[in-house]
Amino acid sequence: MERLDILVTYDVNVTSEDGQARLARVAKICKNYGQRVQMSVFECRVTRAQLEEMEAKLLKVIDPDTDSLRIYTLMGGRDRCLRVHGQDRYCDFDEPLII
Repeated sequence: MERLDILVTYDVNVTSEDGQARLARVAKICKNYGQRVQMSVFECRVTRAQLEEMEAKLLKVIDPDTDSLRIYTLMGGRDRCLRVHGQDRYCDFDEPLII
């Protein structure tokens, strides 16, 4: 089963009455598919079906008139598309975990 590395970024307008709740719901959905690497940025490794499912859930939550959602497909995977400077708290869950 092919997996895609994707980057999900969002900006939720929290000045509205329900903005804080939308922000929390968006983050919770993203946490179910990947890991937070910055405040409103998640890296996820998903199947196409998971990507479609996640995107549908997120689109039900955001307000397209005031919020922004971006989903980038990292062609060739995270390792080929990313250069990190400073802290990198990413954990590759496909690698063996030693506890």
